[in-house]
Amino acid sequence: MSIKRIQSHPILNVPTDAEVPFTWNGTPLTGRDGEMISSALFANDIHVFGHHYKDGSPQGLFCANGQCSQCLVIADGVPVKACMTPLKKKMAVQSVEGLPRLPEVADKPVLEPPVEKSVAVLIIGGGPAGLSAAIELGKLGIETLIIDDKDRLGGKLVLQTHKFFGSVEDSHAGTRGFEIGTLLEAQLLSLPSVQIWLEATAVGVFSDGIVGVVQKNVYRKIRPEKLLVTTGAREKMLSFPGNTLPGVYGAGAFQTLVNRDLIKSSERVLIVGGGNVGLIAGYHAIQAGIQVVALIEALPRVGGYKVHADKLMRLGVPIYTRHTVVAAHGDAHVEGITIAALDEGWQIIPGSQKSFAVDTVLIAVGLAEVNEFILKARQWGMDVYAAGDAQEIAEASAAMFTGKIEGLKIAKDLQRYPGEIPAEWDEKATILKSRPGAPVHREPPPGEEGVMPIFHCQQEVPCNPCTSVCPEKAIRTEDDRITGLPYLVKGATCQGCMACVAICPGLAVTLVDYRKDPDHPTVTLPYEIWRDRVKKGQRVPVTDRDGAILGYYPVQRVVTNPKRYPGTLLVQVKLERAAAKQAIGIRVQEVQVDPSTVYEKAPLPDEAVICRCERITAGEIRSSIRSGVRDMNQMKALNRAGMGACGSKTCRPMIRRIFQEEGVDLESVTDRVDRPLFVEVALGILAGERKGERDG
Repeated sequence: MSIKRIQSHPILNVPTDAEVPFTWNGTPLTGRDGEMISSALFANDIHVFGHHYKDGSPQGLFCANGQCSQCLVIADGVPVKACMTPLKKKMAVQSVEGLPRLPEVADKPVLEPPVEKSVAVLIIGGGPAGLSAAIELGKLGIETLIIDDKDRLGGKLVLQTHKFFGSVEDSHAGTRGFEIGTLLEAQLLSLPSVQIWLEATAVGVFSDGIVGVVQKNVYRKIRPEKLLVTTGAREKMLSFPGNTLPGVYGAGAFQTLVNRDLIKSSERVLIVGGGNVGLIAGYHAIQAGIQVVALIEALPRVGGYKVHADKLMRLGVPIYTRHTVVAAHGDAHVEGITIAALDEGWQIIPGSQKSFAVDTVLIAVGLAEVNEFILKARQWGMDVYAAGDAQEIAEASAAMFTGKIEGLKIAKDLQRYPGEIPAEWDEKATILKSRPGAPVHREPPPGEEGVMPIFHCQQEVPCNPCTSVCPEKAIRTEDDRITGLPYLVKGATCQGCMACVAICPGLAVTLVDYRKDPDHPTVTLPYEIWRDRVKKGQRVPVTDRDGAILGYYPVQRVVTNPKRYPGTLLVQVKLERAAAKQAIGIRVQEVQVDPSTVYEKAPLPDEAVICRCERITAGEIRSSIRSGVRDMNQMKALNRAGMGACGSKTCRPMIRRIFQEEGVDLESVTDRVDRPLFVEVALGILAGERKGERDG
């Protein structure tokens, strides 16, 4: 068994498949047949996949999504992306040292011109938006092809173990993301007019209306009448010294490892970014048994839902607002991270630097739409639509709605849907995209008798599943708005069924029962972390909303409802009357009050690598700008910035930011010219060389 597998998880089923042998640089190892090579290497505690030809810097996993080439390895003699290539029995995998060598070709290859396929609708992306659109089109019997570059449908839903917000009726609120993906896939499979291609990567959109697709090493030409792009978003990166060390990667890559592939990729992580992506990644880390030493955010308060931040704080994670990264440290892998406080002018406060010993830094500082397919299709005059994050960055619940809307728009344009798109769909999509409101202080209800729910949410977000599950219809939201804060209807009687506690996506509802012992009421707390910490009789540290420990109390009872609310435990403890309404969580890790070391001398920010593929630093970019360069194509010719395999997907936003920092108006900057292909493709595949599976 590989040494870094997650052996138990509070939410996910751990597979027990036998492992198959493979070799890494000649050393025998084992991995799961069909898992990505990168995950098999991480499971064997291997994080450095090779070294850059230019400066010998260690290369490892970065995006885990096929968007870059940081994870390049040689598999059975062929250069491949480790994060997108399935492991096979007895596969020989090698690191890339210097430039990869092309494989030897013994025989003349057999070339077959790619077959052209016409479809009414092509959907690029099998995430929440693409699935929802395909379902609407399939219900109407419209010929639809949906493609996705992964080995399963669901997109980012596959990575989400938390319960979703929104409403039960419209967006499966209270259901976990990966379960929503399964529900949508089941609907899609029942629709005969929809065809699904997995492991199929759209690589380009061309002037003759063709979309090039590579599926399992076979090149295919698709000619759609309508094109819907639901490719999601890619994570933004930060510029700081050490930002390319193995162990610095996006939250999405981390969630892929821990939630999709059940790899314990880290021991101690620090998260940069207080949006929902970063907050949720921290929660997922703790579920996987990984310590989160801190989360930092440059803004005065976190930008994600406060209930997500509250969950982390009461589990024992400190959150530092108005802080930024100074540098990551290590030789072949991250060994530490230095952060510093920011003043109101966004400058580092002298003497505020502090360092933590960590092996992973998760960057969650925002997302950028994967919109190159849309822009190119519009340039060629194709009939193209967008939904989900490819249209506008928002939550997955909103992506499902925009997918439904765009699906019906396409059907109307094809004259296959005579009705009108429900007006409330647009309204609901707008609400689900809305930013969270400002936190407000709420006093708990005054009564101290019977049994009552306590709502600890203090911020308006689109969420109301607690109103749907109450059998007494005793819970409502302010003004009956989905964003209104919940409350117990005056005069209503709570029966103590605990359904509202179990379904709450924010784990922000508790139940206080005064009936048996008014002076020591029983409090029911939602809990989704390590099972061995909450067995009956164990003393647990009970916290308030902000993570302060109210006291240590023995567990009286653990209630489960695996059929209706799988994964959520309802832990009951008896507290003093004065503390009962404040209790909301159980701490599972100790807060690291003091950083491990104080870091006094920061590296120059010019040392930060901007172009990962070509190892071009911020200093080199600034030098070009200060010499008068205002054309990104000229910059590429001068120093190769943006010339690498990823096609400037990561560095382009950071280069534009440096232009702004240098006082250059972006309107005066000529953007780089897009490549015809958005993803690297072997020339043999484009030429029609047939190897691998023929039919998808």
